[in-house]
Amino acid sequence: MSATVAMILALAVGTYAFRLVGPALHGRIELPGRVQELLSAGAIVLLTALLATGALTEGGGFAGWARPTGVLVGAVLAWRKAPFVVVVLGAAGTAAVLRAVGVA
Repeated sequence: MSATVAMILALAVGTYAFRLVGPALHGRIELPGRVQELLSAGAIVLLTALLATGALTEGGGFAGWARPTGVLVGAVLAWRKAPFVVVVLGAAGTAAVLRAVGVA
């Protein structure tokens, strides 16, 4: 077995173990309120960082103005509680129109 296959199997087992731990420990461990708040805030920070890097960068540099504008339009539509299809089409359409008119 090659090192790559062994690493993939190790990651698969680890991922499955993480998914199994949640239901297995549900109700057995009670986290303090402060820890729950910190975990919730940490999840929001990680998702925001992922959104920012995906929206603003491409190939190690700035992605241009069309993509962040599309993400902003999608965020506003989601905030206004638009249906998911409208959010996706609005964001993609905005980026496509901006690129079509020459905005990078």
